[in-house]
Amino acid sequence: MFRLSLFKFTRLLLFCYLSSCSSLLFASAWQHGLSMYGDFKYAPNFAHFQYVNPNAPKGGVFRQAAIGSFDSLNPFIVKGNAASGITMIYDTLLAQSRDEPFSSYGLIAEKVKVASDFTSVSFMINKKARFHDGKSIQASDVKFSFELLVEKGAPHYRSYYSGVKDVVVDNDQQVTFYFKEVGNRELSLIIGQLPILPEHFWADKDFSTSSLTIPLGSGPYQVESFDASKRITYKRVKDYWAKDLAVNKGLHNFDTMIFDYYRDDSVAFEAFKSGNFDYRLESSAKRWATGYVGENFDSGAIITSKIADKNPQGMQGFWFNLRKEKFKDVNVREAIALLFDFEWANKTLFYGAYSRINSFYSGSELSTQENISAAERAVLRPYKAQLPKAVFEPIKFLESSADGNVRGRLRKAVALLELAGYQLKDSKMQDKNGRQLSFEFLLYSKDFERVVHPFRRNLQRIGIKTSLRLVDVSQYINRLNNFDFDLVSLRKGQSISPGNEQSGHWGCDSMMEPGTANWSGVCHPVIDQLVTKLIMADTRKELVQTTKALDRVLLSQHFVIPQWYLPAYRIAYWNKFSRPNIAPIYDLGLSTWWSTQAENDQEESQ
Repeated sequence: MFRLSLFKFTRLLLFCYLSSCSSLLFASAWQHGLSMYGDFKYAPNFAHFQYVNPNAPKGGVFRQAAIGSFDSLNPFIVKGNAASGITMIYDTLLAQSRDEPFSSYGLIAEKVKVASDFTSVSFMINKKARFHDGKSIQASDVKFSFELLVEKGAPHYRSYYSGVKDVVVDNDQQVTFYFKEVGNRELSLIIGQLPILPEHFWADKDFSTSSLTIPLGSGPYQVESFDASKRITYKRVKDYWAKDLAVNKGLHNFDTMIFDYYRDDSVAFEAFKSGNFDYRLESSAKRWATGYVGENFDSGAIITSKIADKNPQGMQGFWFNLRKEKFKDVNVREAIALLFDFEWANKTLFYGAYSRINSFYSGSELSTQENISAAERAVLRPYKAQLPKAVFEPIKFLESSADGNVRGRLRKAVALLELAGYQLKDSKMQDKNGRQLSFEFLLYSKDFERVVHPFRRNLQRIGIKTSLRLVDVSQYINRLNNFDFDLVSLRKGQSISPGNEQSGHWGCDSMMEPGTANWSGVCHPVIDQLVTKLIMADTRKELVQTTKALDRVLLSQHFVIPQWYLPAYRIAYWNKFSRPNIAPIYDLGLSTWWSTQAENDQEESQ
């Protein structure tokens, strides 16, 4: 259910998909994979995924950039900043299909069996499964991995796996997970994405301590060398135990994967144009519109491409830290949000490239619309006394004329702040004790300063004092993990099948855990109850309507100042790679690429 995202920063972000097919209970029998409602695209004994070239040649080097630095090779804990790409050395029980909604197929686990009432899931370990040192993967390694991550891993593992009651090693090749509740369809798939760690390797090591000790895995790559904070190099495992499995055919084609570190994105861009690395995912609309020009682009030496991103876009925005007293009043948060003029920024700074985000589940059928539906109203009716009246009214998605005139918003913001006990006096927005309302924007990218400065000017016009602190990625992560911030700019990706991970995003139990995914420190009884209802949804229809209702409540609390989204990947790469004709629907698919030189060498040898 998860894919890598903030662990571009140091930890795994979890990501899943769900089809809208009708409900179908799992039979309590061994299967070749798992699907939320039992609807598989790939039958048993399938040859390979449709979006790969099964004959892709192996060989060549693929070089990427990373921003900041790294001081750890352990991506599963809060401490330290883990090296980019480190999760490539690990395999999971199941491998997720990237061209169908929410299905996974056998990897370390050759077969899987789910109880008909969804109270347990059993995995049969592939007898060929091996760690890189040649030692076979046992069911005891699965139990060990689960318990290690829950006990010593990042806090989100505890909340994510909280529905597991017990793990039992049935025999050397079989392990069963027993669940606390009946009917949690998603939990079996979540367990299927468990990374498996070698018990014998960690027996004499402290897993909870950040370290540059090269870890042992079982995946398609292993660490070849590294220069801390500067570069890490991975080599393809030539005798990789799972290279011939259907889920790996046509994947992991480069012999060498290199991540070079740069202090900021602007420096990295110049290095890319000079040929210091091969591939770039562009996040700046201005740079995309104006920077990708010159001889190498004109000649085709560098290829640019815009590829549709069909994943839900989630929420990107400025996240308030509600642990700070000054942000506890929703009127204060709404007032500040009013003064971010997206339309002006989009026209002036972004060349009109983006759309405004108006949902925590944007880009999917899960996002609520302006007017509340009868189904959402029915979900929310039991909590009516605990919710503001605005939840049941049309959502007012503000739009400006993009001319920089925000006088109307300034007046409304002042009125909201007065409701919160503030008064504009001597050009300062002061509380009842005469203290000026002030806060700090915490950033890790210099490119974002041009977005924040106009926002700050609008805030200053009503006497709100702001500052901006630019730190490197390691400091940023450390401050985020320890709640040492006022406002941060982050994107929280979402799944088309939100489920157990939502408790880590919004639950009271997660708000004070260091390294939590609950960045804002949300704790609201109705939100907790809606998350539980969402997790236990029996049908796709129930899940959609509950998610929309949750979205409406989250929006009403103004935890985040929404920014923008672009449902596309903007990529550039040097013209020495090939891609399959069919792209995966729910992924960019870099693992399916191969070296053109390796392809030429292969043809010459035939």
